Amino acid sequence: MKKQTYQFSFEVFDSIDALSEQDARLLQQAREVTAEAYAPYSHFSVGAVARLANGEVLSGTNQENASFPAGLCAERVLLSNISARCPGVAIETIALSYDTSPGVSDHPISPCGICRQTLQEYEIRLGAPIRLIMGGQTGKVYIIPQAGFLLPLSFTGEELGRSHGKKS
Repeated sequence: MKKQTYQFSFEVFDSIDALSEQDARLLQQAREVTAEAYAPYSHFSVGAVARLANGEVLSGTNQENASFPAGLCAERVLLSNISARCPGVAIETIALSYDTSPGVSDHPISPCGICRQTLQEYEIRLGAPIRLIMGGQTGKVYIIPQAGFLLPLSFTGEELGRSHGKKS
């Protein structure tokens, strides 16, 4: 038997005030865009804002519907927005925030499994890591250097007999 270890490092900041101006601005935009989420069932509004390699900043929010939980997460709405508006442009950083009512939104949250898979595939497809900034409306902030770190032993196109991101 051979034992292997998977681990990664990430940064933890006490608050948004400890971030660089550029990162703080992106996280603040993610916090603000949570107000645009459609979450009448869970009351868990999520905002995602991306800074692209071409300098554009785009956003997405979670969108629920009456056949709850068959909605769309903010991360996937954002990635769809990016694909439609800026196809092929690398994503430098995505900031994620949430607001839960009437609860407290005072710590970072991480993308769900489906979003982790989707983010990891975008990294492969675009050939560049996607840095993540995760924080609530207040409190600590996490910076993950590469979204794929959140999905160890991921399922990829190679398992389907296809190379990453390339059409056969």
